[in-house]
Amino acid sequence: MDYNTIFADKTKQLSITIIKELSKLPYNEAFAVIRKQIYRSSTSMAANYRAMCRARSKAERFSKISIVIEETDETLFWLEMLEELEYVQKEILEDMKNRTEEILKVTSSYRKMLKS
Repeated sequence: MDYNTIFADKTKQLSITIIKELSKLPYNEAFAVIRKQIYRSSTSMAANYRAMCRARSKAERFSKISIVIEETDETLFWLEMLEELEYVQKEILEDMKNRTEEILKVTSSYRKMLKS
């Protein structure tokens, strides 16, 4: 497996973890809004990373990785909201936040490399 395949799987697995963990929690109107937003941002992160791997040009690759960074940062924002609202167990959130931050750091570094 090459690095892009491994990393595409990491982004997809994070999305799956988020969906599985948050689906277990009971319905609450305020939480439902956050859950929907984090589902969208995390799955968009994974889908756009996959699309970035198939980019036809450097410009398209740069554009897609920029979207990945935006969506990853938004996912991190929603995880922080869940943490402050105490909707999810701290241990579960810490794991998801750490994985999200790792993806954010790696993709940000990659974008800097593409820019130069």
